[in-house]
Amino acid sequence: MANVLKKDKQVAVISMLLEGSSVRSAERITGVHRDTILRLMVRVGTKCAEFSDWALRDLDCRRIEVDEIWAFVAKKNKNVEEGDDWSRVGDQYTFVALDPVSKLIPSYKVGKRTYHTTMEFVDDLASRLRNRVQISSDGFPAYVHAIEQAFGRDVDYATVVKEYAETPAGRGRYSPPRVVSSEKDDLIGYPNMDLVSTSLVERSNLSIRTHCRRLTRLSLGFSKKLENFKASMDLYFAFYNFVREHRTIRCTPAMEAGVLPSALSIGDLVDMAA
Repeated sequence: MANVLKKDKQVAVISMLLEGSSVRSAERITGVHRDTILRLMVRVGTKCAEFSDWALRDLDCRRIEVDEIWAFVAKKNKNVEEGDDWSRVGDQYTFVALDPVSKLIPSYKVGKRTYHTTMEFVDDLASRLRNRVQISSDGFPAYVHAIEQAFGRDVDYATVVKEYAETPAGRGRYSPPRVVSSEKDDLIGYPNMDLVSTSLVERSNLSIRTHCRRLTRLSLGFSKKLENFKASMDLYFAFYNFVREHRTIRCTPAMEAGVLPSALSIGDLVDMAA
């Protein structure tokens, strides 16, 4: 007979991973071996990705903010060697699209910060929306071409380009740089410039770092395998959209967006992989 974890133990493990615990800390607290934890995370994360792909369709999003959150797998870019598979190690970015009204994250994509990844991300976003949308991004050049190719002229798109103060040296060098100015540019269509912003998606990225140990800077919790990193992102975004109540809207983003009538539980996510 297979040695299968009881559901309550699986829920405890997944809950810890979604609340900022590392795999090894979850191992110490629950007594579940780290290899079992990783297998569970990948299995549940894979099913979460399939469910999100099915549920997040024909969405009525009128505004979208997009941004990327940095992480690395196995080693940082400066330590990547000639014989390493560049696509699987080093810097990895999670592209995130956020609806600032419903708080829903309709699309995300893990990959290198390249035009190819940006195009895949924007194509996926476009395929999930049913109406004309206003998109705000930073000044990353790949967005302009990707959005124009995916949406054509049926989009209102503008950028927010921020200028930062010089990075502080010494003890304060890990502090975020101070914004000294910003400039908005309308690039496609007729965006409402008063609504052009990336502040909410940037704040959302902070929450992602808080909930996902693999994104915590200056720690040993970083991913060693790309598959594990992707699974952790699949797990988090399903948790964010369908399980966790957002304090601003007092329900889950999926409920606010009309995707689901009620919230799911972490137990429901585990059941998807049963």
